[in-house]
Order: sequence, then structure tokens, then C-alpha cells
Amino acid sequence: MRGVLLIANCELRIGVSPAPIPYKKVSDKTLAAAIEIVLGDEVMRKKAQELGQKIRGEDGVANAVEAFHRHLGLIG
Repeated sequence: MRGVLLIANCELRIGVSPAPIPYKKVSDKTLAAAIEIVLGDEVMRKKAQELGQKIRGEDGVANAVEAFHRHLGLIG
């Protein structure tokens, strides 16, 4: 659960998501309000599109293999 909160806070910080909803406050109303924020915020939508382009441009497998090799000390 902590990982989800970490990601949600990162998304909030970079402007691609509204604030995370505390677990005990999740309801149809709070989810609907968050969806309305996302759908109505053009700046947030543009930032999310830009982030998506960056992610699609990455070679995730190559990055993961490089990180793994670096962790093992196989590369500098």
C-alpha cells in the first residue's frame, strides 16, 4: 500500500493527478470528484500526455538490465 501512496504523491507533485484520497475516505463521491478534476483540468491533461510520451520513448527493458548489471557490479 505504501508504494501506491508514493506513486500517487509523485503524480501529484509533477501535476498529472489530483491529491490521493485517503483510504478511509474513498467513496463514490470522492472518486467522482477526483475524476471530475482530471477531466476538467487541461493543464493536468497536457502534463499527463507529455509524461506518456516520455514513458513510451524509454526502453524499459534495457534500463532494467543496465540497473541490474550496475547493482551486481558488472558495469561502472
